Amino acid sequence: MTVFENLVEAYHPLNDEQRTFAQRETMHKIALAGLTRGGFFNHAAFYGGTCLRLLHGLTRYSEDMDFSLTEKNPNIHLENYFPAIIEEFKLVGLDVELTKKEKKIFGRVESAFLKEDTEAYDITFQMRKMMKVKIELDTDPPLSFETEQKLLTEPYPFYVTSMSLPCLFAGKIHALVYRAWQRRVKGRDWYDFEWYVRKNIPLSFTHLRERIHEFTGEWLDQAAFMQQLNDKLANTSIDMVKKDVMPFLYGRSPRELDFWSNEYFLELSSRIKWQA
Repeated sequence: MTVFENLVEAYHPLNDEQRTFAQRETMHKIALAGLTRGGFFNHAAFYGGTCLRLLHGLTRYSEDMDFSLTEKNPNIHLENYFPAIIEEFKLVGLDVELTKKEKKIFGRVESAFLKEDTEAYDITFQMRKMMKVKIELDTDPPLSFETEQKLLTEPYPFYVTSMSLPCLFAGKIHALVYRAWQRRVKGRDWYDFEWYVRKNIPLSFTHLRERIHEFTGEWLDQAAFMQQLNDKLANTSIDMVKKDVMPFLYGRSPRELDFWSNEYFLELSSRIKWQA
């Protein structure tokens, strides 16, 4: 049994779907280890749902890996770190391929929130079926965010640079309000929003305002943003929200979503704490 297979078995998967999630999450950790070994985090920070799960214990699974440069630098690209990623997977017994994803070939939903200056690649390997993880790097990011060092212990102990929790919250709430998915809703944004509020994580309006300005060209104040947020929370189908997030809740009771309603999320909105 390879090191990779041992890491997957540590999740004690009970069926093929659970094994798929365990394999993908193990890939996340190995890729992060390779990026750390290659020096990527001297220039970049981890953020998004997978960051929240791996570094802060978010109780849902996540698929993709999102990174942001910590300052604008035209010389930093994901390709620079491919050898380190490939070597890290070889150390656990896997040969992987990294292939670029062109925005023009993305599905309509997949590309709806992807910036033109985001680099996106797939890491793939073949077992009984092909496994794939998408990694994205924002090479021209909104700044004014704080970072911190977080420890992971698999496949061996190493540190990852990530955005701070208040700035991660800012990125998530920006996605909740502005993500354009036509007739679909990314319920995972809502699940994470609830997580932040219930954990009493303060929201960085400094970073949120930078993100809004980059996306819309506007400099909103808190009151104007909260109006947009509350409009979104009040007028989105909660059934669609639940439908999207349910496949990512392995090991948890679906009844935890029974209490969800538009009124509940508006109440959560009123409890947002702002970072001083």
